[in-house]
Amino acid sequence: MPGPLSDAFAWLVVGTFVLGAVLAAREHRLARSVTVGGWALFGAFWLQLFPHFAFTQKSYVEGILTLAAVPACLYAGYLLWDGRDSLQVLSRAVAAMGLVYLPFETIPAIAVAGLTLPAPKEVLILTVTEQTGFLINALGFHPELVVGDQGYMNTYRFVADGNHRLEFSIVLACTGLGSMAIFAGLIAAVRAPLRRKLRALAVAIPIIWMLNLVRTTFIGISFGKQYLQVFVDEVLFLFGDTDPYAVSFYLSDRVISQVLAVVALVGITYLVVRELPELLTIMEDILFMLTGEEYDLAETLDLTDPDDDGPRASASD
Repeated sequence: MPGPLSDAFAWLVVGTFVLGAVLAAREHRLARSVTVGGWALFGAFWLQLFPHFAFTQKSYVEGILTLAAVPACLYAGYLLWDGRDSLQVLSRAVAAMGLVYLPFETIPAIAVAGLTLPAPKEVLILTVTEQTGFLINALGFHPELVVGDQGYMNTYRFVADGNHRLEFSIVLACTGLGSMAIFAGLIAAVRAPLRRKLRALAVAIPIIWMLNLVRTTFIGISFGKQYLQVFVDEVLFLFGDTDPYAVSFYLSDRVISQVLAVVALVGITYLVVRELPELLTIMEDILFMLTGEEYDLAETLDLTDPDDDGPRASASD
C-alpha cells in the first residue's frame, strides 16, 4: 500500500467490518448500519488506491480492478441496506481478510529485551526470496543476491550485455499474501464444520504458495535475462516508460502473470468450493451484484454438502 495514511485507512475499514460482524452476531439493531458504513469506507479505500496501482505500479489489470471495486462496494452496501442479509457473510469475509493481511503490511520490527523481532513482512519476504532464488538457481541461473531498497536481502541482480545491471526485488505483493488472505477470509466467514474449513485451507494455501513461486521465478528470469523483449516501443508507450530493459518485466509481470493469476484463482476457487460448498452463498451474491439475477450454483455445479447426501448447508445468517 502507498503509505501510513493508507494503512490507517485500511485498519479503519477492517475495524468497521469487524464491529459490524460482532453486532450482527448479537443481533444488534445497529449491525446493518455499521456494516453498510464499512462498505462505503471500503469503496473510498479502493478509490484512493487507484492512482497507486494505475500510475505508480503501472498495472492495468490491478488499476481496472481497483477502480471497478469502488461502485461494487457501494452497491454491496446498498443491497445490504435494502435487505439482502446474505451479504453479511461477504462482509465477515472482508473483515477476516483484513485481519490476515494487515499485520504483515503494518506491524514493524519490535525490540524486546535487547533482541529485535523482525517485522512479519520481512520474514515473509525473505522466505519467498530464498525459495525463489533456489528455483532460479535450479534452472541454471545464478544472479547475485543483494540488499534492496527496503533494507532486506530481497533483490536479485542480473548482469545483461554491456555490463548493464538488472535488479529484481521480492516485495510483499510478490509473496501471494493477498490471494491467501482472500481465501482465508472467505473460509473463515462461512458457517461450516472446522474440519472442512481446515481441508479447504489445506487445498488453497499450498497451491497459491507454489504457483506464486513459479510466478516470481518466471518474472525474475524473464526480466533478468531479457527474454521478452518484443514490441518494445509499443510496450513502453503503453506503460508510459522509456527504459527498454523494463519491457520484459512489464510483459512477464504486469501482463502474463496477472492474467494467469486471475485464471488460477478461478481454478482454486472451484477446488475450494468442492470442499466447502457453503462458499457458494458468497459467489451467488457476487454474481447477483454483477448481473442482477439470482443463481443456484450448487445445482449448476452439482455440488452437495460433503457432510451428507443432501443439499449444501446454507451459509447465510
